[in-house]
Amino acid sequence: MAVQLPEMNLVLLSPEILLSLVAMGLLLMSAWSGKESRGLIGTMALSGIVLAAVVLAGLSSATPSATMGGHFIDDRLARAMKWLLLIATALPLLMSREYLNQHGLDSGEYYVLTITSLIGAMAMVSAGSFLLLYLGLELMSLSIYVLAAYQRDQLQSTEAGLKYFILGSLASGILLYGTSLVYGATGTTLFTAVANAIKTAEHVSPVLVLGAVLVIIGISFKVAAAPFHMWAPDVYEGAPTSVTAFIAVMPKVAAFTAFFRVLLEAFSALHVHWAPMLQLLAVLTLAVGSLGAIAQSNIKRLLAYSSIGHVGFLLIGLTTGSQLGHQSVVFYLANYIFMSVGAFCLVLVLNRQGIGDQISDYAGLAKKRPLLAFLMSMFMFSMAGIPPLAGFIAKLYVLMAAVKAGLLTLAVISVIFAAIGAFYYLRIVKIIYFDVAEQPFDMEVSLSHQIVLAISALIVLVVGIFPGKLLDWSLASVQSLL
Repeated sequence: MAVQLPEMNLVLLSPEILLSLVAMGLLLMSAWSGKESRGLIGTMALSGIVLAAVVLAGLSSATPSATMGGHFIDDRLARAMKWLLLIATALPLLMSREYLNQHGLDSGEYYVLTITSLIGAMAMVSAGSFLLLYLGLELMSLSIYVLAAYQRDQLQSTEAGLKYFILGSLASGILLYGTSLVYGATGTTLFTAVANAIKTAEHVSPVLVLGAVLVIIGISFKVAAAPFHMWAPDVYEGAPTSVTAFIAVMPKVAAFTAFFRVLLEAFSALHVHWAPMLQLLAVLTLAVGSLGAIAQSNIKRLLAYSSIGHVGFLLIGLTTGSQLGHQSVVFYLANYIFMSVGAFCLVLVLNRQGIGDQISDYAGLAKKRPLLAFLMSMFMFSMAGIPPLAGFIAKLYVLMAAVKAGLLTLAVISVIFAAIGAFYYLRIVKIIYFDVAEQPFDMEVSLSHQIVLAISALIVLVVGIFPGKLLDWSLASVQSLL
């Protein structure tokens, strides 16, 4: 009997194919050339990302479609999330060049691992089945495990990579087991086919519900949702700062898109089962993120708990099940990239002087470097949700979606924890402006740092005042989900 192969439209995979060729080329170049080519390899990696963005822009006018038998989807959501992924990879790479060179980490393998993790993330956002979702997740995760432990001569970096690997492997196993249960209950791994099997079934199988729960747990680990957050503070602190900046933004975009695919395409008929679970995760995540950061003295650990708190807001947008809620998630993710990248860029600026990891290092920054102090305060205020910055609009739309969905209690709880979380953001601003300066702050701000800071600050400010265009873009990206 002849085996019929699925139709293959490689044009839809052209950004991923291009990045794969770039990664292989960089790997060969790093193996054949000496140390003098390191700067060139970094430039080529950034150029490859820009070229992939150009190719993606060429696909944006094409009709949404699928290939590989429905396993790979090219729709508005996938294209929008790929734009965010490219930005969330390019900006950390651009601002990390001096840091990598200063710490002897500027090698070809670093850029190859970054590109391969990006390829895995792009596969995740285009996944039309659990099979491609898992393959993309593993490619992304395995690359980031190595990056977290990239500073091999530092015990903290090695420990961070090992913790991330062990706990990440556990989460991947849970996700794979959940996928196997879903396949056993429905006979397919395609999201659309799973949804049809659930709708046509006479009753919901407990095996299917258990499989859905395990899949949600597996993805929740990747976004550091409580109580699956235990890896985040240690990895953020121990990993090289350039890697921490990358981990803080890129995987979240991929993982929340995976949530969209799984919950809204495969398990849409199970909303009554997974919505309460997400609501509980959201409350726990907000509590851990808001309360856990208060006692921190390390800026990277504090930003880790801050990140957990933001995940709580994003989970609220998901659990509403409404178009406004989904729009708010995409809008929040887009703004979070620039808030987080801007804050980590300032940490890297201070790292050039050998300081910046401790919150006390920022004491008196306003007296000697007022512009840097202003930018750091802007990013902190935006993360706290203070108008007229982008973070305020992002949180406002999540709360609006929760209220309109009848989740008033959840909205009130989120406001309370947001107020608590504002304390540690304002504490940093207080240290910057009112404490006595303990450092000379005579480091130079490189051109790459200036570019990243200017872009991040401009987006945070302009979107906060004129959010309409980005809101329209976010709405267009999720309209195909409902």
